[in-house]
Amino acid sequence: PMTYFKVAMTLVVLTILEVVLFLIEALSYGIIPVIAILSIAKFTLVGLFYMHLRFDHRLFYTMFVAGLILSLGVVFAIMGLFSWFDV
Repeated sequence: PMTYFKVAMTLVVLTILEVVLFLIEALSYGIIPVIAILSIAKFTLVGLFYMHLRFDHRLFYTMFVAGLILSLGVVFAIMGLFSWFDV
């Protein structure tokens, strides 16, 4: 139970950090990669501990990470398609 409590507190801290960073107007478009990285970290923590992927067979963890990488590739491809990087 203590491990799950530590993970929950880490998720709370990451969420608070996201909210605080969102309120800083000086970051402008630079907030997008920071929020994305924090969201990926939270997504990974939830998957590893609360979905028990950390304790399952390595294949399930590999499929989880492959899906995450594939989805990131699709997001960046769509951003490039709509000229998001030209801003």
